[in-house]
Amino acid sequence: MFENLSERLERSFKMLKGEGKITEINVAQTLKDVRKALIEADVSYKVAKTFTDEVKRKAMGMNVLTAVKPGQLMVKLVHDEMVELMGGENVGLNLTSRPSIILMSGLQGSGKTTFSGKLANMLKTKQRKNPLLVACDVYRPAAIEQLKVVAEQIGIPVYSEPDNKDVVAIANNAIREAKSKGHDVVIIDTAGRLAIDEDMMREIESLKNAVNPDETLFVVDSMTGQDAVNTAKTFNDRLDFDGVVLTKLDGDTRGGAALSIRTVVTKPIKFIGTGEKMEAIDAFHPSRMADRILGMGDVVSLVERAQALYDEEEAKKMMDKLKKNKFDFNDFMAQIQQIKKMGNLKDLASMIPGVGKAIKDVDIDDDAFKSIEAIIQSMTPKERANPQILNQSRRMRIARGSGTTIQEVNKLLKQFDQTRKMMQMVTNTSKMNMMMNAMRGKMPNMPK
Repeated sequence: MFENLSERLERSFKMLKGEGKITEINVAQTLKDVRKALIEADVSYKVAKTFTDEVKRKAMGMNVLTAVKPGQLMVKLVHDEMVELMGGENVGLNLTSRPSIILMSGLQGSGKTTFSGKLANMLKTKQRKNPLLVACDVYRPAAIEQLKVVAEQIGIPVYSEPDNKDVVAIANNAIREAKSKGHDVVIIDTAGRLAIDEDMMREIESLKNAVNPDETLFVVDSMTGQDAVNTAKTFNDRLDFDGVVLTKLDGDTRGGAALSIRTVVTKPIKFIGTGEKMEAIDAFHPSRMADRILGMGDVVSLVERAQALYDEEEAKKMMDKLKKNKFDFNDFMAQIQQIKKMGNLKDLASMIPGVGKAIKDVDIDDDAFKSIEAIIQSMTPKERANPQILNQSRRMRIARGSGTTIQEVNKLLKQFDQTRKMMQMVTNTSKMNMMMNAMRGKMPNMPK
């Protein structure tokens, strides 16, 4: 995501490296390159020019502190302007009604059905909501079945009327069902439509007028670039939607839609889809996205993803096991599954400051854990619980069973042992710190 743009912007800022101060000439040269980088990322020329003109105005009007180098100042100005361009701050959902109604809209193939499931899952797990999914795509073959498959993965019910083609009637019946069964959020998945299809556009307008949703979201595939922005404008003119959802931001996208859609439709980007998994959804934060585009990472989002999967009870059990040195391969496998749920591995790594640039040419396969899982699954329950019994003959059997080599098995066992020792050290350090703090309470003059 945004790799090419990040690289081009970094090259642009290097023009100011070694410069003693900001001047009209070096600012103009740098911003000319920044504008080119934005246009190559599929930002419209008009938006890119307005953006660089504003950065230039602010740069020339500043009294530069001697402690701040021109290159650093330019990065900050571009960052701040980028945040403004993308909306300034995160805008959440309006979920004050009971039930709150969310209407999904967008083009064919934009990922509405999958995103409907992701949003329902997020509301259920993070906000303790009780959502109901509604199948109002009555045209696409197997659309209702697809929504049911998605919903089954996350344990959320679907309301559908397979023999009914009246989407307004289906939606109204679904809302009545939600009220009677205590669902506090209704998410209506609609058919994908082309902006030029007048009948389909009239249908979704009628649906919106009939159900009066609290939120109308426009779902758009970010890989369509500038076309996504133009389509958003057409839909907004007809539907006056409340927010935008950008899907497939984990793909080979140039990012122009994320940077310019807010300017064109004056509606906030509310969510981004970052992968195929049901957990691969993030609230859109302009400042965090600007950080990532400029290679500064996004530690806050990384921590939030980890916290979303954090189970306090499980963590306590794990800590007890570590203290007793009973961390085994069952626990190791559970940790791998947790990491996999967090999303695309390369995307996760790029959230760490400085790592994105270092791994831009490295192919990090999402199946990186495949051989490790195969090795662990080839162990007997007794071996997983007691790694110390894995002698040479057992290791050879495990290698054959997992389709790996004895060297790979030995390497995993060594890594597992190192991980266990390191985690043991961390728990012992925490214990030691607690003891030291307790002693300081009794002996105030004890050195820190």
